[in-house]
Amino acid sequence: MSLIQTLQHALLNPITTLYQILQFLLSYLLSPTPPPPHATLSRPRIAIIGAGLTGVSAASHCVGHGFDCRIFEAGPRKNLGGIWSRVNNTSGLQIHSIMYRFHPSVRWEKGYPDRKQIVGQIRELWERYGLEGKTVFDTRVERVYQDKRGRWIVNDASNGRFDGVVAAVGTCGDAKMPSLPNQAKFKGEIYHSSQLDGKSAKGKKVAVIGGGASAVEALEFVAAENAEHTYVLARSEKWIIPRNAFVDVLLALNILGSETIFSWIPENILRLFFYRDLSDISPPRNSGKGIFTDTPMVNSDVLEFVRSGKASWLRGDILGYDSSGKGLRFNKRAQGVPKGGMGTETLIEADMVIMATGYERPSLKFLPSEVFEEPYEPPNWYLQVFPPSHPDICCNNCTYVNAIGTVGNYHIGIYTRFLLMYLVDPLARPRPRWMKRWIDMTRFIKARAPGGAFEFFTYSELIYWFLFTIAINPFRWKWAAFVLFGIGKDLPMKVVASEDRFRNGAGMRPARGDWIKIEGR
Repeated sequence: MSLIQTLQHALLNPITTLYQILQFLLSYLLSPTPPPPHATLSRPRIAIIGAGLTGVSAASHCVGHGFDCRIFEAGPRKNLGGIWSRVNNTSGLQIHSIMYRFHPSVRWEKGYPDRKQIVGQIRELWERYGLEGKTVFDTRVERVYQDKRGRWIVNDASNGRFDGVVAAVGTCGDAKMPSLPNQAKFKGEIYHSSQLDGKSAKGKKVAVIGGGASAVEALEFVAAENAEHTYVLARSEKWIIPRNAFVDVLLALNILGSETIFSWIPENILRLFFYRDLSDISPPRNSGKGIFTDTPMVNSDVLEFVRSGKASWLRGDILGYDSSGKGLRFNKRAQGVPKGGMGTETLIEADMVIMATGYERPSLKFLPSEVFEEPYEPPNWYLQVFPPSHPDICCNNCTYVNAIGTVGNYHIGIYTRFLLMYLVDPLARPRPRWMKRWIDMTRFIKARAPGGAFEFFTYSELIYWFLFTIAINPFRWKWAAFVLFGIGKDLPMKVVASEDRFRNGAGMRPARGDWIKIEGR
């Protein structure tokens, strides 16, 4: 593109141009420098379990800051990118991409990228930081345990020994595909919402079973296919919020991360200005299902799809397939009537049924049994990701349940750098007793949260957690710029080296893990 063409593009697309400039500045200022080929990286050495978005991002932060790592991926190379490698090509990002910067160097072409661009950015990141030689595919992790020196072993000693572990298995595993009564009699087609590539819904009546994020994925498909009509069959009401970055950020500013006495304000605003004539499908007032209790769907097209007459959103219970083979028997319930309650039974005729039933949650059972001991089992961990018994384990984006924010943003790097700080600086490392006290404090603050203290959070609350846990320990102050922004590592490393010399000179016994720093310099 010539200079004149570039200027013309900038003038005709000012918002896109400003966004590209912003992304360039974020990448320039905050991206760690990729190591040169065949560089010798120091300890601590990190085992990263999972080669999805989170695993690749965490690995790039490790090697970018000079620390070694190894990625273990259960699937083949085509699974690089995690859940995004397995969804439909019609799928895309529902939140604005400014809220999905899983690494500072990511460069989005538009505000709402599609699945192909997301996977492309993950692969580019993987290649840019030389992670191909550090990734082992087709290796399912069955067990993670420690040797006598406290180093971590993944499956068996042949895979090496590690100083820390990042579990990045995510929250979406195998597709859930339940079987319904009389299913064998159905004359149409049945697919999971993630298996729609190459399928045709043009001119067909489609029934979508489920009302969550997978239903949005199915609606994107049927809209692209120009289906005759689509019925979304949801068991309960779920909040839908606009596909608008400004609105999403405002909602995420609730630093308490739970329902408050003022939550009725955004809820009623959504009913009045967003749902409007379709407020019947919003969660009813005083139902206990507030906007800060569950992850909302982010989509502006769903309600318009219903208004246009191309889709119907029905609340009720699936009774099974009809014995005639023409569709589904459905118990339609009124707003506020609980699951399984009284309703009107009807036949939903369909040529295609899409099971928007989500995914099985991946298990963390490969971790030591002590990390699951009550009352400090996931997600009730330090900063939600560090088990109190093992601060050298970080379950990044694995314990997530519900939130207003995103699981694919800067916090991936922040959590990774917290782990690196804990490993190289024994004075900054949290002690199990204080990790438990922080968990207890958060439970006390959020005692009125309907789902529990850690089952729902906002992105603002997450930032508060980070700032508080750094501020509360003076030995972490020197690491603040590194942990929060990925810059300024040299100064705290020099300070830690001086502390090591002082302890050694004073004859003090080194804390567990001090050898990591000594070997790494």
